[in-house]
Amino acid sequence: MGFTTFLGSSTDRLQSTRSKLSSTSLDKPSDAPLSQISPEANSHHGYIYDESQLPDVPPDCPDLRKLNNSLEALATVFPDIQIQVFREMLTNFDEESRLAVVADALLKNRVSWVKGRWRVADDQYLGTSVGSGELREEQQESLIPRVEAFRSPEYKHAVQALAWHEFKGLSRSTINAVLAESNYSYLEARKTLVSLSSKSWRFTISSLFLRRRPVATGEAENHPLIVWKSTGQGAIMPMLKATGNVELDVELYRDLVQPLKERARQTREDEDRVLAVLLNNEQAEEIGAMHECACCFTESTFEEFTTCNTDGHMLCFRCVQHSITEAVFGQGWHSSIDADHGALRCLAVEGNGCPGHIPYDHMHRAMLQEKKGAEILRKLDQRLAENSLLASNLPLIRCPFCDYAEVDDIYLPAQETQLRVRLDSLFSLLLLAVCVVMAPLLLPGVLLVSVVCLLISTKQTVGDHLIAQWNMALGRHRRRRRGLKFTCRNPQCGRSSCLSCTKPWKDIHVCNESSLVALRTQVEQAMSMAIKRVCPRCHTSFVKNSGCNKLTCPCGYKMCYVCRKDIGGANGEGEGYRHFCDHFRPDGDPRPCTECTRCNLWESEDTDLVLRQAKEEAEAKWRETEKRELNGAEKAFLETGFARNGVSPVENRLKNGQFPTLPELCDFVVETIFL
Repeated sequence: MGFTTFLGSSTDRLQSTRSKLSSTSLDKPSDAPLSQISPEANSHHGYIYDESQLPDVPPDCPDLRKLNNSLEALATVFPDIQIQVFREMLTNFDEESRLAVVADALLKNRVSWVKGRWRVADDQYLGTSVGSGELREEQQESLIPRVEAFRSPEYKHAVQALAWHEFKGLSRSTINAVLAESNYSYLEARKTLVSLSSKSWRFTISSLFLRRRPVATGEAENHPLIVWKSTGQGAIMPMLKATGNVELDVELYRDLVQPLKERARQTREDEDRVLAVLLNNEQAEEIGAMHECACCFTESTFEEFTTCNTDGHMLCFRCVQHSITEAVFGQGWHSSIDADHGALRCLAVEGNGCPGHIPYDHMHRAMLQEKKGAEILRKLDQRLAENSLLASNLPLIRCPFCDYAEVDDIYLPAQETQLRVRLDSLFSLLLLAVCVVMAPLLLPGVLLVSVVCLLISTKQTVGDHLIAQWNMALGRHRRRRRGLKFTCRNPQCGRSSCLSCTKPWKDIHVCNESSLVALRTQVEQAMSMAIKRVCPRCHTSFVKNSGCNKLTCPCGYKMCYVCRKDIGGANGEGEGYRHFCDHFRPDGDPRPCTECTRCNLWESEDTDLVLRQAKEEAEAKWRETEKRELNGAEKAFLETGFARNGVSPVENRLKNGQFPTLPELCDFVVETIFL
C-alpha cells in the first residue's frame, strides 16, 4: 500500500510545482545557447554574452615581456621578498643591465631596499583556496601571479577609465593613488575604492538627491558593466559591456559573468529535474508501475531504485543516500560499509540480514542525485583508501595539508647502502685516539659495552627498544641525505612540505625554525601595508612618520595623505595648501573641523588604532594556524625581536640543564659519526 492517500495525489503536486516553475522562470537569468537567442539580442554591439566572443589576449610587447621575465628571475633567486620590491627597483633602475644591477643591490644591502616587506608563506601563493586542479597548475607555472606582474599601458588606461566612470564621487587623483597601490588590478582596487566612496561627501549628496544606490563589492549583478538583456524567450541573460581592452574584458568576464551564468544554469537544471521527476511519478502511478523499497517500504518509480547483488532486494535511492551519509559522517561505518568490497551493505530488513551489497556504480548514480553527493562520494573514497592503506601495514608519508598519502620507499643506490664513517669529524678522530692510546684504562667501559651487548642479544624489551631507535635514527639520516622536500600529488592540493618538520616548504628551508619569526614578519608586514601610500607617478611606497598631510614625492608628485588626492600644480588641480581646512586652529590639532568638510592639514587617521588592528588581525591569523595562544616569552619576543634559532635539540637541552631524549641522542651520534 502506498502513501498517496495521506500525502495527496502527485497530480496536485505536479500542478503546484508547474505553477511555481512557470512563475519563477521569467525572473531567473538565462544561459541559453547562442542559437536560441533572438536576433534582437544578437544585434547588441559592444556587449559580450559568450566566451566565444572573447578574442585571444595579445602577447606582451618585448619590453614588458622582458620586465616580467626579470621579475620572475628575481622572485626565484629571492623567494622571501615581496614582488612589490622587485617592481619598484626594476622601474627605478635604468634599462641597461637592469636585472644584474637589481640583484647586486639586493645581495649587498637587502634590508635597506626591502624595508620590512618580506614575503610570508600564506594561502595566496601556496594555493590552498584554489578549487580546481587546472587553476592550481596554471598558477604553479609561474612564480608571479598575474595581479603582481607588470601591466601594459593599454590595460592601465582601460582600468583607469573604468574606475573614473564608476567612482565619480572620488577625485581622479585619489583613484589613481589606489590603483597604483594595487598594481592597477581593477578587482583588487575596487574594494578600497568602494570603502572610500562610501565615506565621500560627494557620494552622500548624490545619493540623497539622485537616489543612487551604494556600490557593493560582492554583487556582480549590480556591477555597472553588467547589463541584463532579454533572450526573446521570456528570460534574461547577463552581458558585459566591452571596455576596449581584451585582457580586461577576459578578466571581468571570467570573474563577473561566468559565475552568474553558471548559477543560472544550475538553477535551471535543478528545476527541470524536479519537473521531470514529478512527470515520471505521475505516469508511473497511472499505469501502476510503482515499486516498494525493501528498507523504508515507500513506493517510487523504477528509475529511483537499485538492487543488491545477492537476492536482488530493491532499495530506493533515498535509503542509499541516507546510509552512505551516516556512514561517512556518523556512526554507521562498520554496520553499513563493506570495506573489503568498497561498497554499501544490503539494507533490506527481511530475514536475518542479506549478505549482499550495492555495486559501486549504483551507489555513484544514487549519490549524484543529491545536492552534495559528489563531495560525500569523495569523502567515502578517501575513507576507503585510508582503510586499505592501514590494512597494508606499509610505512606511509602523509601530506600535512590534505588526506594524500604514499608509501615511504627510500631508494638508495648500491654505493649508498653502506654507511661511511666521517673521518674528518673531530669527535671521531678524538675517540679513535683515546681508544688506541688509553686502551688499558678503558676496561670499565669495555665491561659496560659488554653488558649493553648482552642486553641487546637477549632480545628483551630494552634491547628491542634500543635497536628500534637506532634503526629509526638511521632512517632519518638516510632521508635527510635524500632530501626532505615532499610534494603532494593530490590535484586539489599540490603543496610542498618538509618531511622532518611538516611545515610548508620554501627555498631556502630551515627545519624547526621558530614560528615566532614568521609571526613577527607577518605582524610587521600587516602593519606596514595598513599605513603605506604609493605614488601613482613613480610607484614609490612611503609612510608618513610626522608632519602635515601635504606630502611631496621625490619625483615631484604632491598628494594629500588623508584622501590621496593630487594637490600639485603640474598635473593636478594646483590646490596645494588650499586643499586643507583654513579655519583657525592651533598647529598640530588633529581634530576634524566643525565648520567645513575639508581635510585637516594635521589630521591623523589614528595610526595607533590602524596599527593595533593590523597587529591583532595578524596575531589572530597566527593563532588560528598554530592552534595555540602566545605565552609571556613569545610576547616579549614580539617587543624585543630576540629569538634563538638554529640550536640543535641536544645542545638546547644541555644548556637548559636537561638530559636529551634517546631519539635526539641517536640522531646526534649518527650525524656525528656517519656521512
